[in-house]
Amino acid sequence: MRAGGRRGGEKQMVPEAEFSSYYGRPVLKETVWGADIPSYLFLGGLAGASSALAAAAHLSGHQDLARAAKAGAAGAISLSMVALVHDLGRPLRFINMLRVFKVTSPMSVGTWILSGYTPLALGAAACAVTGKLPRVGLAVTLPAAALGPAVASYTSVLLADTAVPAWHDAHRELPFVFVGSAMTAAGGLGMLAVRPDDARQAVRFGVLGAAAELIAKRLMLRRLGPAAEQYEKGRAGTLMNAAEALTVAGLAGTVLAGRSRAAAVLGGAALMTASALTRFGIFEAGRASARDPKYTVGPQRQRLHGKGESASGPRPAADSAASSAGSSTAY
Repeated sequence: MRAGGRRGGEKQMVPEAEFSSYYGRPVLKETVWGADIPSYLFLGGLAGASSALAAAAHLSGHQDLARAAKAGAAGAISLSMVALVHDLGRPLRFINMLRVFKVTSPMSVGTWILSGYTPLALGAAACAVTGKLPRVGLAVTLPAAALGPAVASYTSVLLADTAVPAWHDAHRELPFVFVGSAMTAAGGLGMLAVRPDDARQAVRFGVLGAAAELIAKRLMLRRLGPAAEQYEKGRAGTLMNAAEALTVAGLAGTVLAGRSRAAAVLGGAALMTASALTRFGIFEAGRASARDPKYTVGPQRQRLHGKGESASGPRPAADSAASSAGSSTAY
């Protein structure tokens, strides 16, 4: 109890209690997503951004780059779907999600986005690789490019829609991190796949994506507060630091990409690897933050204190939070 309350300005008689959960168990249930999901996040982003790059290259007459980007998008989305279905356990579980369309559910919207995008990306790649039906190829390339940004970013909304602190509290910046990371990977793939003279659009795409990704990461970590620790330490911190170092190295490679094929290949590989490590790092940070109760309860108490409310009876963290986190584990 406090003598006189806060308004009287008197000294607090009892120190603030330190939070500890029952038997030291986490407040939130850790996601059951397996090791396939980070790959699914990366490959989906690579596919969506590659389709956007492919359309730009196609319309500007850079057919070699367009062909490589379309093939990359088709391959990436195919592998992404394989990773997703493998994590779900049975293909029927994905098909079952197509029975309804719920605009308030990122999972439902994402399922329909993937279902609409995948045949378009595969069709664009088939026409580009075979050289047949060029008009049909353009007709499927443009809508694939239109859906590309959604494919690259909707998984960030899936993560942020859970109660996992390191994901949910980053909901403002996470889509920008994912889109920037996807552009970085697509630009890197273009640098790897075509000659330096044909890769200029890919270089610009990768540079723009890397800049957006680095800025968004900084803003995210600055605003996150205590949960930012999970992005800076442990396995997640190692992955995120390696991603940033490789992004910088890849940007250095883009400077020399026009002069040296080797520099273009190394720079492109660095950018693609950096993008993958970013997705894996974000995934690991979320899992780590769910295991530690302080990242759930601490921000709650800060918000309550900021509103001038009593912290003696905060809403249990596992109410809707745990159900939200549990429902998100479907994919």
